[in-house]
Amino acid sequence: MPWDTRPGRSANGGPEGPGPGSNRLRVQKQCRKSSFAFYQAVRDLLPVWLLEDMRASEVFHWDERGRAAAYSPSEALLYALVHDHQAYAHYLLATFPRRALAPPSAGFRCCTAPGPHVALAVRYNRVGILRCILRTVRDFPLEERMRLLDRRGCSRVEGGGTSLHVACELARPECLFLLLGHGASPGLRDGGGFTPLELLLRQLGRDTSSAPTAAEASSATVNAATTSTTPPGELCQRRLLLLDLLALYTKGGAASPARCELLGDRLRWQRLLGEDKFQWLAGLAPPSLFVRAMQVLVTTISPGRFPEALDELPLPPFLQPLDLTGRS
Repeated sequence: MPWDTRPGRSANGGPEGPGPGSNRLRVQKQCRKSSFAFYQAVRDLLPVWLLEDMRASEVFHWDERGRAAAYSPSEALLYALVHDHQAYAHYLLATFPRRALAPPSAGFRCCTAPGPHVALAVRYNRVGILRCILRTVRDFPLEERMRLLDRRGCSRVEGGGTSLHVACELARPECLFLLLGHGASPGLRDGGGFTPLELLLRQLGRDTSSAPTAAEASSATVNAATTSTTPPGELCQRRLLLLDLLALYTKGGAASPARCELLGDRLRWQRLLGEDKFQWLAGLAPPSLFVRAMQVLVTTISPGRFPEALDELPLPPFLQPLDLTGRS
């Protein structure tokens, strides 16, 4: 630690200056400076050894007990995720697998939910780091792994949704497929009572509606800002791809409220989805033979072999849903 924070001592180890709170104020100022320097270092993708040297030797924030503290591996991983520092993220996950995915300190979160790293990787579309996180949790006990994969976000900030909801909301098909292949649960509901499939159908209905309501228009504005400059037509295609991927892991189609919405505007949904997919989602027919065959194939791949085992599927490459290996 580059300064002495003991009561009654100055930064150079001598007696503290006048005023009982001067030492605390000085350390707070130094914390802010060190924290910003670390932020810049991760943003600038500086070498891992330098970042770890900074993290181990500097004090960055006040912990829950009111003491100056260094960043934990969990908090460092949040910085690596935001700035897409893949080498640093890989190092943290390999060296501190559980500590890197533990909940960060109170200053980095708004609730007591498990670590937000998976959802943050989806939100920032960090596919490479998400793959590394999912490889790391393969060795965790099932209950611990599912707690991280099915983490529900804060109801005030994240709407109580899981990482699958985030992937559907922001149209992240690669992230969605990785999560599903590693065992994330597609049937969980967010704070509004929607499963990822139902949320996706709502968004498709909104995107293709000719006269959206004021609330939908406001939501669309926020979503457009979040999804950057994706053209509307491309965004719709990405949502349809998300729907195809969810269909591989969802056996029963949509729930009753969504089915009513589909049947209420039948012609529009038939044109958008195609007859086979519409019939299945509306509960009028079982999934097509192709969908059922794909459901069987993808569910035979264990999380420990996903996505690498996709190459072993007995399908031509153009039928494989997505390339998640990074080789194409």
